[in-house]
Amino acid sequence: MRIVGIIVLSIAILILLALIYYLIVGKIIFKISLGRKTLKKRVKKNDLTQNLEKYNIDLCWWDNLPFKNVEIKSFDNLTLVAHFLNQQSDRSIIIVHGYSANYKEMQQYAKFFYQRGFNLLCVELRAHGESEGECVGMGYLDRKDLLNWIEFLNGEISSDILLMGLSMGASAVCATAGENLPPNVKAVISDSAFDSAEKQIKHVLKKFGFLLLYKHLKSYAKRGYNFNLQEADFVKCVKKTKIPILYFHGKADNYVPFTCSQNLYNATPENLRELVLVDDADHGMCYPVLKVMYERKINNFLKKYHIFE
Repeated sequence: MRIVGIIVLSIAILILLALIYYLIVGKIIFKISLGRKTLKKRVKKNDLTQNLEKYNIDLCWWDNLPFKNVEIKSFDNLTLVAHFLNQQSDRSIIIVHGYSANYKEMQQYAKFFYQRGFNLLCVELRAHGESEGECVGMGYLDRKDLLNWIEFLNGEISSDILLMGLSMGASAVCATAGENLPPNVKAVISDSAFDSAEKQIKHVLKKFGFLLLYKHLKSYAKRGYNFNLQEADFVKCVKKTKIPILYFHGKADNYVPFTCSQNLYNATPENLRELVLVDDADHGMCYPVLKVMYERKINNFLKKYHIFE
C-alpha cells in the first residue's frame, strides 16, 4: 500500500509540475506575442527615432490639427480610443496602425488623406495605446471593433468611408471587408497584410527559434481570452468582400512575406482587386519607396471604381 501511495503521490506531483510549466510558459509566450503593446515598451526595445526617420514620420504634425479624442465600447466591453478630425467632408477614412505600433506612426497616410479633404478617424487598436485590452486582436478580433468604429463615424457625419490599414492593421481592414458592411463603406487599402494570424505568429516564432512554443500560445489564448488563432484566416474573409481592395506589399519584406498579399489578392473576387508589389521595399516601406507613385496608385484605384467622384 505504501508503494501505491508513493506512486500516486509521484504522479500527482508530475501532473502539478506539468500544469505549472504549461501555465508559466503559456503566460510568458502569450505576453511576448499577444500581450498588451505600448509605445513605452517600443521605445525601450527599438530605436524608435530611427524608425520615424525611416518611415518619414513627423510626430509634430498631429499637434497642429484639431483632433478630438473619441471612445466606443467594444463587443466585449473594452473602451477603445480613436482620434477624429472632422473636416465636414462627404468622404471619410478610418486609418488602422500595425502590431505594437501607435496611431501617430500612421502620420504620412493621415496627411495624404487630410490634404485631399477627408475626415480622419485614426484608431488605436485593442491592447494598444489608450485603448483597453490585454490581448492583441491580430486583426481578427479588431474587425468587430472596426464595425463599431464605422457605426460611430456614421453617427457623427454623413459620408462615404474608406478603410486603410498597415501590417496588422491591413489584415484588420481585410477581415472587415468580409463582413456585412453599410453601403457607404466603399473600398479597402491594405498595405503589408498577413493572410493568417496563425501563419504569421509561427513565421515570427520560427525566426527566433521558438516555434515549438506555439502550441502553448495557442492553447493559452483560447483558454484565457477565448481567441482561437486558427479562425483568423484572412483569405477566407476577403473571399466574401463586396467592395474593392487595393493591396500593396514590398518584395523585400522579411517580416510578412509578400506572398501573403498575393494569397489575399488571389482570393479576392476578380472584379474587386488590385495588387502592387514593390521591389526593394521592406515591411511597411511601400509608401516611402514609391512616394508620389504610391499616391497615384491610390488615386487611380479610386477612379477605377468610381469612388468619391
